[in-house]
Amino acid sequence: MHIAVAGNIGAGKTTLTQLLAKHYKWTPHYEDVDENPYLNDFYNDMQRWSFNLQVFFLNSRFKKIIDIRKSGKTVIQDRTIYEDAEIFAPNLHSMGLMSTRDFKNYKSLFDLMVSFIQPPDLLIYLRASVPTLVNQIQKRGREYENSIRLDYLKQLNERYEKWVAGYKLGKLLTVNVDNLDFTSSPEDLSSIIDKIDARIHGLF
Repeated sequence: MHIAVAGNIGAGKTTLTQLLAKHYKWTPHYEDVDENPYLNDFYNDMQRWSFNLQVFFLNSRFKKIIDIRKSGKTVIQDRTIYEDAEIFAPNLHSMGLMSTRDFKNYKSLFDLMVSFIQPPDLLIYLRASVPTLVNQIQKRGREYENSIRLDYLKQLNERYEKWVAGYKLGKLLTVNVDNLDFTSSPEDLSSIIDKIDARIHGLF
């Protein structure tokens, strides 16, 4: 089985992935943030590096999905291949930070890749307001994230909401994380686990 956790920057994807992997004994797959050679350059000059960054993520996530399906294990994945193409790349294009030529090239590559893969069996979407995202981003203190603008996070949130509203590829669980602290509160984590159990076993 393939479970995926989706959500904006700072929504808590990695933390929840770790906690659920531990609880269910699932194999976690994390985003290649530290191994991404373009991230620092991208945050310093988005227009120059946006296409390179998105192609790196696309390639990395496509490879992970192939590995997940080959492994025969139940895997929980931190962020999906769909988020890049439905949220991040179109947002960069609309902001004028990725040329139309590059965006069309990127989208064509994405469309080809997804024709070869199966969507997740369950998508967990972490919904968070901009203040929650900012708080989380500041707490983890990644240097390259210091320059993320509020309007950028807001635009991403709007695209996430639109994408999730039309998501029809498989089972979906939306978790509003604004009033949850699943890191420190066993009750909050337990409430998410109960909802996941219900989705997986088809009760809702």
